[in-house]
Amino acid sequence: MSRVFLWGKWLTATIGGPGLFVIAFLDSSVLSLPEINDILVVWMVMQHKERMLYYALLATLGSITGCFLLYWIGRTGGDAVLRKRFHERHIEKGMRLFQRFGLLAVLVPAILPPPAPFKIFVLLAGVARVPIGTFALAIGVGRGLRYVAEGLLAIFYGDMAIAYIRENGKPIAIVVAVLVLLAGIAYVVWRARTGQERGPLGER
Repeated sequence: MSRVFLWGKWLTATIGGPGLFVIAFLDSSVLSLPEINDILVVWMVMQHKERMLYYALLATLGSITGCFLLYWIGRTGGDAVLRKRFHERHIEKGMRLFQRFGLLAVLVPAILPPPAPFKIFVLLAGVARVPIGTFALAIGVGRGLRYVAEGLLAIFYGDMAIAYIRENGKPIAIVVAVLVLLAGIAYVVWRARTGQERGPLGER
């Protein structure tokens, strides 16, 4: 076990759910703690299954708060911050995805487990000055789905949940993310067609 995981395990064992908030905040903002928070969510739910939604909620809120910090950095630092942290090729690819799919480019990576890129899209949301309420909703839905799913796996699989997530978590998350993406695209297309049918004054 890594020292970071042992520290996280000690923190969550000591202060409970708020420890998940702290670790999720750090992972979504200034640090990179791949899989640590996911494993700790599973571990905490295994100790207290009745608190699954509570733990998932705190982990989600911690992630949203951490993402707000990156969002603010992107909004105030803009392009210079992106080019300092990420390769030009990754920035251009992320920008194309963001321009094409909008907030789905944030919501879908929020569901996917590491090593799927995520923070670059959070920064891009800040650069694009996405409305903060809409941004928070996208992060909340993405992370919420992820942590609730992990909590359910902990309830149904117990000690085997972590091994199950490591072996099958990525393909399952990809399937869920693709379904969310398709649903989002269908909604955008439906809105566009509805707007055209109604006309500029909302008349059919």
